[in-house]
Amino acid sequence: MCTTGISPALRTILHGSLFKRLEGPSQTGTTGGTGRARHYDGVLSLATPALGLSRQDAADRLVAFGLNEIQREHPAPVWWLLLGQFNSPVIWLLMGACAVSVALGEAADAVAIAAIVGLNGIIGFLQEHRAERAIQALRSMTAPRARVVREGETMTVGAASVVPGDVLRLEAGDIVAADARLLEANVLACNEASLTGESLPAEKSVEPIASDAALADRIDTVFMGTFVVRGTGLAEVVATGMRTELGAIAHLLATTEKAATPLQQRLDGVGRTLLVICLGIVALVAAAGWWHGRPGLEVLLSAVSLAVASVPEGLPAMVTIALAIGVQRMAARHVLIRRLASVETLGCATVICTDKTGTLTTGMMAVRELWGPNHERLLVAAASCCDAELSSDERAGIGDPTEVAILLAAAERGIRRGDIERRHPRVLVHPFETNRRRMSIARADGFIYVKGAFDTLLPLCAAGTGGVPEAHAQMAAHGLRVLAVAIGPGLDEQRLEMLGLLGIADPPRTEAIDAVAAARTAGVTTVMITGDHAVTARAVARELGILGPGEDPAMRVHARATPEDKLTIVRAWKGRGAVVAMTGDGVNDAPALREAHIGIAMGRTGTEVTREASDMILTDDNFAGIVSAIREGRGIFDNIRKSLVYLLAGNAAELFLMLAAAMAGWPAPLLPLHLLWINIVTDGLPALALVMDPADDDVLARPPRDPGEPMLGPVEWRTIVVTGALEAAVCLGVFITALQSRPIVEARNLAFAVLVLSELCRAFAARSVTRTFWEVGAFSNVRLLGVVGISVLVQLGIHHIPATQVFFEIGALSAADMARTVLPALVPVTILELRKLARRARGGRLSVA
Repeated sequence: MCTTGISPALRTILHGSLFKRLEGPSQTGTTGGTGRARHYDGVLSLATPALGLSRQDAADRLVAFGLNEIQREHPAPVWWLLLGQFNSPVIWLLMGACAVSVALGEAADAVAIAAIVGLNGIIGFLQEHRAERAIQALRSMTAPRARVVREGETMTVGAASVVPGDVLRLEAGDIVAADARLLEANVLACNEASLTGESLPAEKSVEPIASDAALADRIDTVFMGTFVVRGTGLAEVVATGMRTELGAIAHLLATTEKAATPLQQRLDGVGRTLLVICLGIVALVAAAGWWHGRPGLEVLLSAVSLAVASVPEGLPAMVTIALAIGVQRMAARHVLIRRLASVETLGCATVICTDKTGTLTTGMMAVRELWGPNHERLLVAAASCCDAELSSDERAGIGDPTEVAILLAAAERGIRRGDIERRHPRVLVHPFETNRRRMSIARADGFIYVKGAFDTLLPLCAAGTGGVPEAHAQMAAHGLRVLAVAIGPGLDEQRLEMLGLLGIADPPRTEAIDAVAAARTAGVTTVMITGDHAVTARAVARELGILGPGEDPAMRVHARATPEDKLTIVRAWKGRGAVVAMTGDGVNDAPALREAHIGIAMGRTGTEVTREASDMILTDDNFAGIVSAIREGRGIFDNIRKSLVYLLAGNAAELFLMLAAAMAGWPAPLLPLHLLWINIVTDGLPALALVMDPADDDVLARPPRDPGEPMLGPVEWRTIVVTGALEAAVCLGVFITALQSRPIVEARNLAFAVLVLSELCRAFAARSVTRTFWEVGAFSNVRLLGVVGISVLVQLGIHHIPATQVFFEIGALSAADMARTVLPALVPVTILELRKLARRARGGRLSVA
């Protein structure tokens, strides 16, 4: 009933010859999947398939070639990875602030800052081990056991002990233990989707293929980690362990470095700027103090305290909380974040490189088109020529994916294979064979049902052939796999009638079409990378909207892509300055996922390798979740930016206030303890509440941010300076006025209260760059209302509690003093809000308030 394909080498062996010396796996062989030849040298193939290797020869080869395992690459030393977590300007500033806090006796501040630095270091250190976990996941894909022929016996051995030259026995359900060339193939087909990206099982043959053929075209070879979906075969192992195609991917994955996220790069830029500002301030205040003849220790403490005040201690906590909130919001949309910084990174993505099979498509073959005069008759005949079985719910099946698709389409019309088998049992079966390219089943009703490639059926048909070539060409142009179906009397494939054609493909997800359109509106380019044929890939790309009219397919669609190709494509886009997100589900996607700025894995269909190499996971495998994540990421960046501007504007107010007093020779309006209190309590808490604002409604209508755009541009720095100068001027005016008639302690008391209340009130103006706080919604951020209210009460409390009065060297505020502090404190926020209205009336650009 079935035909066996036998290689020329095996025919020679069967006639009594021994294997000649062949060339086996080279230590320096190149990956066949890249289109270059893989060279094999140094292996003696001494056995016939009937005898296999001897036990001694297998043991010798195991010593020579090593275990058939995915080996660990040489990792960086643990201490080096740990030190690398502290190589950041912001961390340097915080460590300096911690040291100064210790010098000033502020133990609580020092502990808090040290805890922030230590926590950030631990989190980063743990993330560095993700590549190792990904390689461990690769090992789980290899077969734990394998059937080999040794000394004439078929035995089961551990897959790790398989060696080059071993003869593997393969049958449906087996995981292939190593890369091996086929010696015998009986209707053999392997699922190689995770390795090649091909959506259909690869039909295998013993016919030799050119050594420079692409990985997906090497039908004479089976590969480690793939599995047999049907048929049986014998194959001689030609590569084991790290010399296999799977090993080559493991090497790529282990040696690929994860790029710093745009957020990390931007924050590093802010940190370097603040470092320069701190050094400049220390120098200016020290020079002014010495110029006015103040004691050296007093000058030094004032300068260093002011430098510490310029460091936003709440910055790391604010960024972490902003990202954590984004993680929670994305989880509700079936997006699992594995790397916090990735939340914001996706918000500035300019390119999404995505796998096709299982990501943009359902990952399950389906009948997309029917052609013929009678569709019901066509489906009955097609279902009569299938071996697959549907599940009880008729939503999936077991067997060849193409046959499962046919049975699902038939079941939708009430046609079930089980009914056909009962009414018309099989009489004769000709299984699908590569050389015949068709399958036929003769049944008890006196007819033979045939399905296969249309060019093999057409010569056998005596009727129904009109228009078939034209219909086939049209369906093939749409990227469909076309099957012809025919019926004839008797038991032989003669005098057939062509019933029609079935167009089968992996259909696009409906929601993916909308998501691609939304990404295009947001200015994000979608690039499809797949192992499928170019015609199929471009047809799917057009249907999804990835490839629009007049657009160059070479930029948007990459077919027949190998793991190294995917890596090259991602690096090319990064080289153009793009922020790249890469999605995928197969092991062949893992190196590119790690190379991209953000790697996105599929949660349901994705391999463990892919998930371990990723930064985020779509738990429902829905491409549409990426667009939701982009929206959230853009909102997070906006929140971090406005919170940072709010923080630094407060720091600028303190600096201008203290610097102006020092340059003029006046007493310091605030003590070092006052500055630390303002930074940690009254600045930090409102900034944390600001990062919880929801994303603006128009966030996806904007183009992506320029990857080179700094976190704080000229507009933001100008806003910081203007706002800080305004607050400092108001506070300094109150201080100088009070100093005319009051002791310096009372003048500082008023200045301290004015600056604190002014910064708390300004938090409401910082919520939007275009709208006033009442337009945004005064009660839309309840956390901010609560934080400001509590902070005001705490500030008033420390002015009236005896213990805190002594600690902060301040006094109580009378009713008149309350008026002298509250009214000036409202001046900056009032001016900033009126400034928004004035600029909007003029149509000018607004900056962060």
